[in-house]
Amino acid sequence: MNKKALICGVSGQDGAYLAKLLLDKGYEVHGTSRDVQMSGFGNLARLGIKDQVRYESMSINDFRSVFQILRKIKPDEVYNLAGQSSVGLSFEQPVETLESISVGTLNLLEAIRFTEMPIRFYNACSGECFGSTTEEGATEDTPFRPRSPYAVAKAAAFWEVANYREAYKLYACSGLLFNHESPLRPERFVTRKIIASACRIAGGSKEKLQLGNINIRRDWGWAPEYVEAMYLMLQQDHADDFVIATGKSYALEDFIRITFQKLDMDWKEHTLTNPGLLRPADHFMGVGNPGKARRELGWAARYHMPDVVEMMIEAEMGSTRAKRPVIAGQAAG
Repeated sequence: MNKKALICGVSGQDGAYLAKLLLDKGYEVHGTSRDVQMSGFGNLARLGIKDQVRYESMSINDFRSVFQILRKIKPDEVYNLAGQSSVGLSFEQPVETLESISVGTLNLLEAIRFTEMPIRFYNACSGECFGSTTEEGATEDTPFRPRSPYAVAKAAAFWEVANYREAYKLYACSGLLFNHESPLRPERFVTRKIIASACRIAGGSKEKLQLGNINIRRDWGWAPEYVEAMYLMLQQDHADDFVIATGKSYALEDFIRITFQKLDMDWKEHTLTNPGLLRPADHFMGVGNPGKARRELGWAARYHMPDVVEMMIEAEMGSTRAKRPVIAGQAAG
C-alpha cells in the first residue's frame, strides 16, 4: 500500500513543493486548510497537482480538530508547515504568530501521542532561531538568540519537538531551514518583491523599489531542494534535527544588484530606502552550516543565490507574458 502523508500548510510555498515531491514518490497526499471550501490552493494549481491532493479542513490551534483529522487519515508521516510564516509580519501580529506556530506544533505532537500510531513527524523550524551567526554558519549545536516574534515561536516549537522525542519517544524532528525562495513566494517576502518589481520596471513600469536595510546578509537557497531534505529526515532510522542551508551568505544588496543586472539595468536608478520598512529588531548575518545534513542525509544544495535569482526572473517573466492580452492578429509572447 502507498504511504500516506499529511501536510499541514499544504497551500504555502513549501507545502506545494513537498506535495509534488511526495506524489511523485507514490504517496497518498492529504493537505489541511482552516476552511477547504474557502481556500484556492493556487500554488498547487500552479504546479499542476491540485486535483491529486486530498483536502481536509483543520484548525491547528484546536486540539480536538487536529486529533480528529489524525484519527481519520491515519497518516504514516505528518509534515507541519503551518502557521504564520513571515518574519516581518510577526512584528505586527506577534500573538497570532506565537499561537499558530508554538500552540499548533504542540497540538500536533500531543495528538500524535494520544493516537499511539507510529507516525513520523516533521516540524518546519527556522534558521531565524539563531539570530546573527558567524560567517562559518550555525550548526545544530549553535545556541538560539531569536530576534523576532516569528523566531521566538519557532524556537519554542523546536524545543517542544525535542522534548516529545526524548520524553515520549516519538519519531519527531525539526528542520532548521535557512532562507529558501521560489516563484511561489507571495510578494510580502522581500526576494519575490525584488524580483516582481524589477521585472515590472524592465517592462516599462515607472515605480521605485522601496526597501529597508539592504546590508543584511542571508543564506538563500532554492525551495524545491529544501523539501527534499524534509522528506529525507523522515526516512532515517532515528529522528534527529538538521540545519538545511547552502552554507553561503550574500548581502541583500547583492540580491538586488544581480536581479537588476540580469535585466540589463542599474539597481541604484530604480530603488529607494524607506525607513518605514526597517524592522524593530533584526540580525546582520544569517548563514547555516549544512555539514550534518550532507553527512547523514546525503543532502546538499545544488543552487545558490545567483541561480535562485535567475530562476525566479525566468518564472516571473513567463508569468507576465502569460497575463498579457492577445491582440488580434498577433501571437502571445
